[in-house]
Amino acid sequence: MIRDPGELADAAGLGVTAAAFLGSAGAREAARRFPLRVPRELVGRMRHGDASDPLLRQFAPTADEVRQAAGWTVDPLAEAEASPVPGVLHKYRGRVLLIVTGACPVHCRYCFRRHFPYGEHALSEEAQERAIDYVRADTSIREVILSGGDPLSLDDDALAALEAKLSDVPHLRRLRIHTRWPIAIPARVNAALLDWLGGSRLRPLIVVHANHPAEIDDGVVAALGSLRGRGLTVLNQSVLLRGVNDSADVLCALSESLDGAGVLPYYLHLLDPVEGAAHFAVGEVEARELVRSVAARLPGYLVPRLVREEAGSPAKTLLAAAAAIALE
Repeated sequence: MIRDPGELADAAGLGVTAAAFLGSAGAREAARRFPLRVPRELVGRMRHGDASDPLLRQFAPTADEVRQAAGWTVDPLAEAEASPVPGVLHKYRGRVLLIVTGACPVHCRYCFRRHFPYGEHALSEEAQERAIDYVRADTSIREVILSGGDPLSLDDDALAALEAKLSDVPHLRRLRIHTRWPIAIPARVNAALLDWLGGSRLRPLIVVHANHPAEIDDGVVAALGSLRGRGLTVLNQSVLLRGVNDSADVLCALSESLDGAGVLPYYLHLLDPVEGAAHFAVGEVEARELVRSVAARLPGYLVPRLVREEAGSPAKTLLAAAAAIALE
């Protein structure tokens, strides 16, 4: 695991460009505010020596992060207001999200929870019981989403124990897991994980997060195939990012790569306006045109729904989908 900007520069082969890209005072301050964390395995998929590589751009701290931008805040989705008990976010009817850990296999520089107070939401044994009691008391809840951080940062014994408690809640039907692990470190998809997922009373859904086709190599394809082999639904959600995937060619290639791994594109998110990430933003008009171009080239089931999440909204705001574009 790489945690030092200089080490990342060396591993990515940046050479003389490293000082300007990762060695500036602004970049060091960005890494202090939100620590660098990227697995060497993921660095191995980057274009060696290319400071503009789309994978490197997602994970490398830069001076852009410390520049203030109007309207970009530490809690862009007002999640503090949606937490009825510690560790629980209840924003949408019928489903709740559990913050099971603050740990991730990789720190994405655009992460909308980069400022999240994980210490206040830690799911200790007592807090976990309170969270499950909350779910048990609301019979309208059909789905629990495990999030964080990344829930697969917990070991399988802890996850299996949590799943067993949730399975005992009679009105629950689905267990959704949002995770970067199968993309960042695919070896995390092991026999123990597959066993407890495959044996759940609840219907498990895995939502992975890949933004660029270069993230999906043979190891990732194998890991995703193992999940599908146990009968799990596997979806992908992406974030539209300037300099990473803001072209129809890249988005089409990503959808084709996902399809090759048996994974359907699910959402393409407009960037949440979190402080430190404004330089990644792509405007709504441009985003709609990109999705229109993708829809003209791919079958509808490979066109992700373009969405924006807004604080206080009862659901994500759908901005564009293949069916809608075809009718315009």
